[in-house]
Amino acid sequence: MSDWIRHPLLARQAHGFGTIGCEAPRGLVRVKQVHGRVVLRATRASDAPLGEADAIVSDVPGLPIGVVTADCIPVLIATPSGAVAAVHAGWRGLAAGVLEASVDALGRIAHDTADAVAVIGPHIGARCYEVDAPVVSALTLRFGDAVDAALRATRPGHCEIELARLAALDLSRAGFASERIAVVEDACTACDPVRFHSYRRDGPASGRLFHYIAVTDDGRQSS
Repeated sequence: MSDWIRHPLLARQAHGFGTIGCEAPRGLVRVKQVHGRVVLRATRASDAPLGEADAIVSDVPGLPIGVVTADCIPVLIATPSGAVAAVHAGWRGLAAGVLEASVDALGRIAHDTADAVAVIGPHIGARCYEVDAPVVSALTLRFGDAVDAALRATRPGHCEIELARLAALDLSRAGFASERIAVVEDACTACDPVRFHSYRRDGPASGRLFHYIAVTDDGRQSS
């Protein structure tokens, strides 16, 4: 399987959520992901990771930026003026506020984040993702009682968790209207071994999925 998943909300930008077999686009700028909230800006192509971070922003036409995942959430964001972001958001990143930090970083290079769009890509679904009380506690520190809507109790001290609901909540808090947030449907990485790698399913031997976005001339509106 080697077909990129595209989403109409990002149709004005070159982008793709990867499946098994998709190779990194030429010149893809990446970071060394560490499950935090640091965001770096890409200004030119680089063979080496920019540094330790979990999100990248850029406004350079034709420069692809991206993240890799194997169950965590990839989020691709684009503003009308052409600034873009690629975000890696597992539960630790969500708890740390990586999406908020990414939108803030976009705001430093673009004037129109209020009209940005965001797509939440393939990730582990709630029915495949059971977590324990310390994870829930960490997320509760950020989301408060709103975390409850993303949980379903399974056994004492454990819950299934819907990460996409929390990601969408963080984007909403950052100013995104509901119609400017989308989720790639029917794309649980753990359920679908034909299309996706999954660390929860396959362990340390799991591969990684590439996800990228790049500014295009068609995707930039004049001021």
